[in-house]
Amino acid sequence: MTLEIIKPGLSTSIQDLGRPGYFHLGIPIGGAMDRFALRAANMLVGNAEDAAGLEAVFMGPEIKFTQDGVVAVTGAEMPITLDGESRACWASFDVKAGQVLGFGFLQSGARIYIAVSGGFATKPDLGSRSTYPIGSLGGLNGRPISAGDEIPIGEGGASHGGKSVPEDLRRRPGSPAELRVLPGLYWNRLTETAGQRFFEDMWTVAPEADRMGYRFKGGRPLEFVEREQPFGAGADPSNIVDGCYSYGSIQVPGGTEPIVLHRDAVSGGGYFTLGAIISADMDLIGQLQPNKLVRFVKVDMEQALAARKDRKELLSKIGRELG
Repeated sequence: MTLEIIKPGLSTSIQDLGRPGYFHLGIPIGGAMDRFALRAANMLVGNAEDAAGLEAVFMGPEIKFTQDGVVAVTGAEMPITLDGESRACWASFDVKAGQVLGFGFLQSGARIYIAVSGGFATKPDLGSRSTYPIGSLGGLNGRPISAGDEIPIGEGGASHGGKSVPEDLRRRPGSPAELRVLPGLYWNRLTETAGQRFFEDMWTVAPEADRMGYRFKGGRPLEFVEREQPFGAGADPSNIVDGCYSYGSIQVPGGTEPIVLHRDAVSGGGYFTLGAIISADMDLIGQLQPNKLVRFVKVDMEQALAARKDRKELLSKIGRELG
C-alpha cells in the first residue's frame, strides 16, 4: 500500500521516535517533536509505538489512499475530513481505497501526527525513518514530503477503526504553559537575583520556533556573576569555552532571550546553558505557537524523575484503554 500526497501541508515530514546513540557524533536524536502524540496515534491504529508517522506543522496535508486501512490523527486540534466528511481527532477511523484525507484550519496547538495502520515503510537511516534534512537522513531521500510523493506503508496494524483516547488522557500545554526546568552545570554563572527573575517572569514564544529550538522573549535580561573570562570563551559573559549541550538545554545568548534546544539541535557550542527542560515536558514545547505565554518552573531531580514516571504511566493508561 502507498499513500499519494496531493498537498504536502506545511513542513510535513516522516518522523518516528528518533535515532538515539549518535549525539556524540553531532547527529541529534530527531524524531517527533511531540513523542506522546505520535505514540498515542500509533496505539490507536495498532502499530508499535515507535512506528513512523507524519508530523505536520500548523497546516495539514491532503492525502489519497490507494487501499483500505485505518488512520488516526493526534496532537494539535485541527478539523479532519475524509472525502469532505468530518472525523474526530485522537480517534481511529477506517479509510477506503480512493478516499482523500484533508484538514481545516488549526484551532489549537501546533503539530498534528498522522498514523496509518502498518506504519510508513520508507528506508531507515541509522536505525530511524525520522527526517533530518540537515544530514539528509530519513524521510524521503532525506527531505520532507512534497506534492506527488508516494509513501509506502507496511503490513499489519489494526483491521478496524473506532477507538479513541479519552479526553482526560490527552496531553496539551496549559495557558499559560508551564515548562519545568532542572538547573544545570552553568547555573552558578547567574546572580541570585537573575535566577529568581527567570522563574518569576512571563515569557512568550518567539517566531523563531522550529525543530532545532524554540526562542522565548519578554522576560528581563539575565545578569551574570563577574569573572575574568577564560581563554577561548570570548568577551560576552554568556559565552563559555565550548561545552556539550544536553537534550532540552536552555542557552541564553547575550543573556536576553532563552532558546530551548529541541529534537534537531546541535550537540555543543559556546553559550552557557542555565539548565534543561525536563524530558516529560519536551512534548509540550512542540505544541506551542508563537506568542504563546510560558512560565518556567524550577524543579529538582526527584521531581523530574517523578514527572517522567507520571508521563510513562499516562501512556500505559492509554494502552490499557485501547486494549
